[in-house]
Amino acid sequence: MATVKVTDSSFAQDVLQSSEPVVVDFWAEWCGPCRMIGPALEEISDEMAGKVKIAKLNVDENPQISSQLGIRSIPALMMFKDGKVVAQKVGAAPKGELSRWIQASA
Repeated sequence: MATVKVTDSSFAQDVLQSSEPVVVDFWAEWCGPCRMIGPALEEISDEMAGKVKIAKLNVDENPQISSQLGIRSIPALMMFKDGKVVAQKVGAAPKGELSRWIQASA
């Protein structure tokens, strides 16, 4: 399963009301480290399909949710379970580290 694109308007339905844990990747086109972890998150999304959903939110196109959650640095990853933030990670990391963080948080 590929990553899902979420927006300010779809955030509540796609993330907060999701029945499975959701990792949201807050990113932007101009952010090199964001683009660096993108392919790893796509692979993890395929590997963990059915266990966790991975969503991407472009902070430039969707400033409302980013601001509401206090996103100051990107890439920023937040794990949501039952509508609440249960874990967060800021900055790029290798695929293995991202995968371990997601598994430990989910």
